[in-house]
Amino acid sequence: MKHIRIYADQDGESHFEEIETEFQMDRYAPPAPEFGISKPTDAARYVMVRFPPNWDSELHPTPRRQLFIMLSGNFQGGTSDGKVMDLEPGDVVLMEDTTGKGHTAKAMNGKEVRAIMIHLD
Repeated sequence: MKHIRIYADQDGESHFEEIETEFQMDRYAPPAPEFGISKPTDAARYVMVRFPPNWDSELHPTPRRQLFIMLSGNFQGGTSDGKVMDLEPGDVVLMEDTTGKGHTAKAMNGKEVRAIMIHLD
């Protein structure tokens, strides 16, 4: 499974990077059959968020290392290096740009965006 990572380089510029999660078949919940499972990642807590229609932000760093999981609506994210990416339900973004210029985000199509943010630190 592929997902996106946003990170800041040593000069403070933010970038997108596509990363892939590897899965190992396991009987995670016997007696259910095996399915693919990734390596565990520690998480501290999560928040559910709603962005109103047409919500639009300037460049800002993420307040903590977190996973952003799109549930509904469409978002457009941008990095300080000028790249733009459209996000839709099911997309996962590992947000690690806690320093530097950060990223932009914008709710698209005049609709509310709902997501879950899983705090990793």
